[in-house]
Amino acid sequence: MRYLLFLFLLLSFSAKAQIPVHCGYDFNSYFVLNVHESGKIESVHGLKISIVNALGIEIVNAKNEFSWVDSEKPMLFTSNYKVDDNGKKITAGSKVSKERWNFPFAKDHYLLSVKSTFPADDFSVKIEDVDGDLNGSFKTQFVKLAPYNMYVLCSSKAREVQFGPKGNRPIDIVLERK
Repeated sequence: MRYLLFLFLLLSFSAKAQIPVHCGYDFNSYFVLNVHESGKIESVHGLKISIVNALGIEIVNAKNEFSWVDSEKPMLFTSNYKVDDNGKKITAGSKVSKERWNFPFAKDHYLLSVKSTFPADDFSVKIEDVDGDLNGSFKTQFVKLAPYNMYVLCSSKAREVQFGPKGNRPIDIVLERK
């Protein structure tokens, strides 16, 4: 009986050791866009960047179908921003001793969080200059997405074989003036 109890305990502890450890980004991926003007390296700010279907219609994240955040809202990219040591967003005029990018992998680019199962092949990115002449005037552009454009941040998902160019690089988008 002791041997049976010992065997049972040994098996239950070894089974618990088999449970994989998840990282904070499991089941998430990111699209990162480096949107700039030809011949310049600085990102162009003040743009409206959205995910659209083949007809150019903005996609809504209905019932969190495509992303774990912003349910029932259009799939819009946001600019990365800097935070202080406490993780609080730094506003214009703030004086802090130390700052860092909120998403270090995205630097001064646009980003959007999607589920790892996002069907990228079915969609495009639409880039619109909505602030008029504030940053110059740029043409509206569409860029087709592919699964290899997604940033996969967790090693369990990153080890999977993906076809296409090496992942985890921003999509380079060069804007054209009107």
